Amino acid sequence: MVEDDTPVALVTGAARGIGKGVATSLLKAGWSVALTDIDEVAGQAAAEELARLCGASGRVEFILMDVSDESSVVACLEQLEEDFGRLDGLVNNAGIADPDNGPVEQLTLEAWNRLLATNLTGPFLVSKHAIGLLRESGGAIVNIASTRALQSEANTEAYASAKGGLVALTHALAVSLGSAVRVNAVSPGWIDTRDSQQQRIDPLRSIDHQQHAVGRVGQPGDIGSLVAFLLSPAAGFITGQNLVADGGMTRQMIYVE
Repeated sequence: MVEDDTPVALVTGAARGIGKGVATSLLKAGWSVALTDIDEVAGQAAAEELARLCGASGRVEFILMDVSDESSVVACLEQLEEDFGRLDGLVNNAGIADPDNGPVEQLTLEAWNRLLATNLTGPFLVSKHAIGLLRESGGAIVNIASTRALQSEANTEAYASAKGGLVALTHALAVSLGSAVRVNAVSPGWIDTRDSQQQRIDPLRSIDHQQHAVGRVGQPGDIGSLVAFLLSPAAGFITGQNLVADGGMTRQMIYVE
């Protein structure tokens, strides 16, 4: 068990992509981080990589967890408490990332329920079982939603509904938990979650970057730095909010000429 005052964060779905970027940012900010994922091999590899590369003052550990399985969530939180002794920040990032469910007439109830179980019920379950530890530390929760909660492409009903529900869950929890635990959401836009080698081999097109007011597609670290801020005391007056981090893409009026 950690005996010092290093803050501890739990990041779900942290084996790759945005979750791994969030964990990296938190480690660089001086946190200890428990990475969780349903992919044990990738999760262990991510923990070893971050421990080796970040030169962090805190520690990093991987814990296997399926956020859609309550018994798995309970076991993870019990292990975290045993190994770290505290929890100061929770980042609900785990989710099924493919938004395309095909024509709604062909969307099965099984597929709908599977996506909502991971992308919406999962954050509820992890938050539910983490609140006790977070109350003790005066900690905070950040839910990773999506700009798809605010706008849509065709054939994305299940994903959009889950992310929209996650934004609503965020402000509901913030009001229920009051001053004890702050709760916010981050809605990323287009984030290139491929590893650096893949990005070099197959770079995005100029038009992909030009759709963004800042002139580029986002990177996981862009979301990680925002999450680190929201979990920190510097964000102590912010709760119940959904912060959009999309390079200005959703603020541009685009007409095809």
